[in-house]
Amino acid sequence: MKRENSNRTRIVGLRFTPLEYAELEKRFRASTCRKLSDHIRSHLFNKPIVATYRNQSLDELMEETAVLTSELRAIGNNINQIARKINTLKTVPDFKGHLYLFEIQRKRLFDKMEEVSSHTQKIAEKWLQ
Repeated sequence: MKRENSNRTRIVGLRFTPLEYAELEKRFRASTCRKLSDHIRSHLFNKPIVATYRNQSLDELMEETAVLTSELRAIGNNINQIARKINTLKTVPDFKGHLYLFEIQRKRLFDKMEEVSSHTQKIAEKWLQ
């Protein structure tokens, strides 16, 4: 919503029942307004309110994507730490131990990459519907 007057100095307090407030918040969340006060102002002055339609299944897929991304980052960090440690090692037994850790992290990485591939396929199928 474009601000016509950023020097708003007058305050109006409103009280709502829990049900009224829940309905107000539901409508606010369904709109593109960034602030609740902008949403209420739009209603008061009969300005158009743009509502968004959200596909719940795509929201769930996006949440899964965020989780997978953070897991991949963690695995990448582990691999980088192991690689740094391997580069500083001087004895063979130390090297073998860290090589074993590296193999474990590599396997986790490839498993997660399979999950990402499967997840991407699900998103593509939803998108094409």
